Amino acid sequence: MILGYINQLLFVPKVAKEENRDGYVTLYDAFESFYSRYVYRRVRDCWNRPICSVPGDEVTLKDRVTKDYGWSFQFTGTETRCLNLGSYNYLGFADAKGPCAEQSEKTAREMGLALTSSRVELGTTQLHLDLERLTARYLGVEDAIVFGMGFATNALNLPALISPGCLVLSDEKNHASIILGLRLSGATTKVFKHNNMRDLERVLRHNVVHGNPKAGGKPWKKILILVEGVFSMEGSIVRLPEIIALKKKYKAYLYLDEAHSIGAMGPNGGGAVDYFGVDPNDVDILMGTFTKSFGSAGGYIAGSKRLIDYLRTNSHAHCYASSMSPPIAQQIYTSMSMIMGLDGTDIGRQKINQLARNTRYFRRRLAQMGVITYGHEDSPVVPMLVYLFSKIGAVVRTLTTRHIAVVGVGFPATPIMEGRIRYCLSAAHTKEQLDNALDVIDEISDTLGLKYSRKPREPNPIEY
Repeated sequence: MILGYINQLLFVPKVAKEENRDGYVTLYDAFESFYSRYVYRRVRDCWNRPICSVPGDEVTLKDRVTKDYGWSFQFTGTETRCLNLGSYNYLGFADAKGPCAEQSEKTAREMGLALTSSRVELGTTQLHLDLERLTARYLGVEDAIVFGMGFATNALNLPALISPGCLVLSDEKNHASIILGLRLSGATTKVFKHNNMRDLERVLRHNVVHGNPKAGGKPWKKILILVEGVFSMEGSIVRLPEIIALKKKYKAYLYLDEAHSIGAMGPNGGGAVDYFGVDPNDVDILMGTFTKSFGSAGGYIAGSKRLIDYLRTNSHAHCYASSMSPPIAQQIYTSMSMIMGLDGTDIGRQKINQLARNTRYFRRRLAQMGVITYGHEDSPVVPMLVYLFSKIGAVVRTLTTRHIAVVGVGFPATPIMEGRIRYCLSAAHTKEQLDNALDVIDEISDTLGLKYSRKPREPNPIEY
């Protein structure tokens, strides 16, 4: 970056400029423009990598090269088969074979690929209603509503639940879909330190006592605490029992985003609620997505019947967005039935147990080799710190040559000096696959100098 600044000071940047744009305000600020040109472009090949296979335990990448330092790419016509440590395929339901794929294919042939209508017009089928009833049963609440897009489940439903005059207490590591939904709502948002219950209570107490300053200190219309079950960039698990205690103490509402925890956490795959064994009715609004553990698409909100009836008439995602595709809904219904054991087998239970086993083994092996990882030992999201942006590129490229596909994460998704490699574990991974990946990671961690941890290392072999 320093060399980039020097280059920019001494020379006119050689960047493409649009014609007939004189007098227009720039779309990007100065730092974004600089960062894209001098930093991101040099490792651009590590992102947006095209695949040409099912993202199961393995995935096939389409090979490409750049001859102009990241400005453009050309396909080579070859492919690389890799172990997939990048997809959110937590329970291994993304495969294109088996009961889920067969039922989805049957539904596609019978009902087509799309309903070309919103749910309140001609976009509701018996399958949607059955899925909503099954989701409510799975989560242990009265009712549920499903949507065709996971991101929109947060972004388009939060504005229906909160408005100007409401207060939201949001964890500083919450997802972009949550942040967008809060901005659209017009509610006042106060951010508290990540998973810090002392800071949450401090902010909560202050605002309960002093009220809304824009309304002369009158009480807020409502106060909503908004957290995630598993935080997607940190791998940490929400401190749910403590948050429930605080929300009851101060009479606030609780919105829990279980996008990365539903299916992947808890003895029954019921998310953070199941993991901690709390009453699901203590969480006012349960939200989650079907894009990860269920190998599908879309999202849900679940809770009391009164809440769901309200959303059926007030949610933009329900009233205006296209209805969930029938084969997508069928994929969710079949995979959820398997998780619950309604198919008459214990396949779902085996997948939950296998994911938990893989997660603990992988995390403990990484700790043993001396790299720094974030998050809870039971979280299948495993961020490994590499710090420098250049090292993100080096790790991603090197692992690809060793037939391991991973995701690099850097600024602006993380602080500029906290670049990381994010591994996502799956029930589809075998011990042999994980051992091979861990041996390679150990080797390149020595080569690239990634063993930053100063914690004592476990001298004995890690049991699987």
